[in-house]
Amino acid sequence: MALGLYISVPFCLTKCSYCNFSSDVFSRGVFHRYVERVCADIQNAPATAERMGGHFEREIDSVYVGGGTPTVLDCQQLERLFVTVRQNFCLQPDSEITVECAPGTLTPAVLDTLLKCGVNRVSLGVQSFVDQEAAAVGRLHKRATVVGELQRLRSAGISNLNIDLIAGLPHQSGDSWDSSLAETIATGAPHASVYMLEVDEDSRLGRELIAGGTRYHAHFVPDEDRTADLYLRASEQLEAAGVRQYEISNFAREGSESRHNLKYWTRQPYLGFGVDAHSMLEASKDPYLLVRAAEPNAGNDLGGSPAWELPPADMDAVRFATTDSLEQFVAGAPLRRMPVSRRAALEEAFFLGLRLTRGVDLRQVGSQPGFDGMIGLAREISELVEGGLMEQDGDVVRLTGRGRLLSNEVFERFISVENIEPKVGSEDAEKTAKPRI
Repeated sequence: MALGLYISVPFCLTKCSYCNFSSDVFSRGVFHRYVERVCADIQNAPATAERMGGHFEREIDSVYVGGGTPTVLDCQQLERLFVTVRQNFCLQPDSEITVECAPGTLTPAVLDTLLKCGVNRVSLGVQSFVDQEAAAVGRLHKRATVVGELQRLRSAGISNLNIDLIAGLPHQSGDSWDSSLAETIATGAPHASVYMLEVDEDSRLGRELIAGGTRYHAHFVPDEDRTADLYLRASEQLEAAGVRQYEISNFAREGSESRHNLKYWTRQPYLGFGVDAHSMLEASKDPYLLVRAAEPNAGNDLGGSPAWELPPADMDAVRFATTDSLEQFVAGAPLRRMPVSRRAALEEAFFLGLRLTRGVDLRQVGSQPGFDGMIGLAREISELVEGGLMEQDGDVVRLTGRGRLLSNEVFERFISVENIEPKVGSEDAEKTAKPRI
């Protein structure tokens, strides 16, 4: 099965007030060292997969360069990344190749480089077409910039476009949100991502909200009910325009769904490179490699916990991830490795499948080897259906519109904290919740 490749570029011109990602504003002096480290990791991918106990494939059918803002790299650095990918992987002719772009960074030279590198899909971090709202959270662009760059992309032959929007920004009203939605539809972009603002306590805006302050326009953030209403309006208006919802936060015209992101939601294998990048590969069929990957001297950060290791026959896949510290990444910090059992894989398939509008087929769940939880699962589903958060059509279950709004509440019903994932660079362990089936 062809892999998907994700490349993280954690550099930004400015950091949005709501953001708690690993991206930030860094000196350009580190860009070259970072790109060279990422390229070295790409070149070493087969050896890394073997060391992790994963099954490696050179065939790839999607590349996603995200951030951060990848288009703050200079043209030579962007080209270096893509050349390295092509030198070390077999890119299928019809591959989806996406680059995230902050409006205002798509210079003529950058656009020429993207075309030269074979990019055929661009995701624009618009967030709002209303200048006041964009500026309130630290975005540097204006509506006219977005419109101009969309026109230039289309003129250059890139029509597979995504527009990111956020519901719940400071100063946002029903009328202003309708304006952003109307602009999005008018652009003809075949894909839109709509996120409800979830302010994290580690972001500047989050800390200000907790403190009850007014910096970062915190006192103009809509409440949760208002934000939920804006999200529902987006769903209705995009659907009416033929941009149909296929995942909790994603809408597309038929045939324009994000092939790369669908890999995550359907548990297809992928490799991630760069800061805070995650990978998942099928477990190697060679039990010797699986045993060797678990050894203390294998060069992996296992958190000192033997509970993370599984008998080779019980392994379905292996996940591994890089540090979220730029400094540690460039210095060569070890990967953290997380084996996935066959049972956990089944649980993940159910959990992730609920994110998709098409839902989950219970017959497929129940037919999997080792599944023994249908009675408990049926009880949870019945309660959620009665509560209006899920609907059942024969053997298929899916979230309702209200269920998508309260998806975290729904997911918690299928989660048990059975695995602890060691967090690189911290003595604290972050809990990775596994769906409970």
